[in-house]
Amino acid sequence: MKKTDMTLPDNHRIDEEKYKSLLQYIRLNVTEKYDFPQEIVQVDGVTVATLGNFSASTGKPKSKKTFNVSAIVASALSGKEVLKYKAELPPCKNRVLYIDTEQSKCHCHKVLHRILKLAGMPTDRENDRIEFFVLREYTPDQRRDIIRWALHEEQNIGLVIIDGIRDLIHDINSPSESLDIINELMRWSSYYELHIHTVLHLNKGDDNTRGHIGSELNNKAETILQISKSVENGRISEVRAMHIRDREFTPFAFEIGEDSLPRLVKDHQFKMSKRDRLSSYMDMTEQQHRTALEVAFPDNYVPGYQMLLDALKRGYDSIGYSRGRNTLVGLCKFLIQNEAIVKDGRGYAYNENFRIKNRSV
Repeated sequence: MKKTDMTLPDNHRIDEEKYKSLLQYIRLNVTEKYDFPQEIVQVDGVTVATLGNFSASTGKPKSKKTFNVSAIVASALSGKEVLKYKAELPPCKNRVLYIDTEQSKCHCHKVLHRILKLAGMPTDRENDRIEFFVLREYTPDQRRDIIRWALHEEQNIGLVIIDGIRDLIHDINSPSESLDIINELMRWSSYYELHIHTVLHLNKGDDNTRGHIGSELNNKAETILQISKSVENGRISEVRAMHIRDREFTPFAFEIGEDSLPRLVKDHQFKMSKRDRLSSYMDMTEQQHRTALEVAFPDNYVPGYQMLLDALKRGYDSIGYSRGRNTLVGLCKFLIQNEAIVKDGRGYAYNENFRIKNRSV
């Protein structure tokens, strides 16, 4: 039986009767047991996606983001490992809804064909495990309405791909629109108990996700995968966890074979470009610090100074900034001065709302 919808429209006032009913849905009880979200996508045993949450792939144009997403979907359909992704949807939610907002039907057909080939499924007949919608010709509001209706009408959906979340809003730099669509993702994924994976471009000038929508994704997504071209070989794409709630997985790389399918590149050597090499923690962007600190503080707390230095080393190593103790001590002082790290009893806590103001120590 379908559960009662206790989500509320925006600006909806709650009367007394509605409030009493809503309380039963939103109240958390210490005496009840709550199941952890089911893990549906992993990389080398590291959880990338769970039911009831959303994630994203991000990268610059031509970085092969859609090829990467194709591998995730192919694994979800087949249950086999594709590239490094191992996906397993529950039997009652074993269907995929794929939404493309940018490409023509001709190009989308290539994507669907690629997914089925990667999954080892026939391409000469329709497959009821995947529903593919092409929304290029519609407005942002119409696209969102179509997705709402699809989620309401389609049965047994466990994974939703939205290739082009930017096209669900009018202004990528609008705080209100960005917050609204992120709230939609949280509402859809939670109410329908499925996982939503979106695609968003990176800024051309740096490795930050675009606009306010990118900032909201960074704050709320379960995982953000970054796909980038190899510095030494432009035919190879590298996949890293830009943000992840679970522990970091080892980056991997893929290239496109003669059959137009992505294939894993073994023993790939990961190197940074000169522009991306970090010479000083004072020159880093806030986003670079956040990426490192989220790795350093998986539980938002470290009990002791030496453990803090060890955590900082681990976190900043993950973004390519490997330094010795003396530099880490200076980095620690810098972060405390800028309130990114705050003293908490005998230990230290991470303040995710920090802003870099002091560029000298």
